[in-house]
Amino acid sequence: MDNKEFGKQLESRTKKFAISIIKLSASLPYTSEYKVIKNQITKSGTSIGANYREANRSRSKADFINRIRICESEASETIYWLEIIFELNQVNFEKLKLILKESNEILAIFTSISMKLKFKQL
Repeated sequence: MDNKEFGKQLESRTKKFAISIIKLSASLPYTSEYKVIKNQITKSGTSIGANYREANRSRSKADFINRIRICESEASETIYWLEIIFELNQVNFEKLKLILKESNEILAIFTSISMKLKFKQL
């Protein structure tokens, strides 16, 4: 698979992930405490795909690298919020387990891309 095809597939994957995060967020209880969690996980979980799409349309290599690093950071933050939700034990475990698995895979992909870009700069 070439870079262009990989990019399209990853854009699609991160969009599907964003949708799963939005659905998860909508399923959380309506309390003032969960309002903070819902807001944070929705922002970080949807930001991954939005920033990746922008990376693929970047105007410079530096902009591309910056966007990829943002994707990596947002994926890590999303995992943090998923772990909080897991420990609060308010969501179906199997559903959350699948989303957490996907978020870890997405983080691994962006970490790998970021590392490759870092070594290319050296």
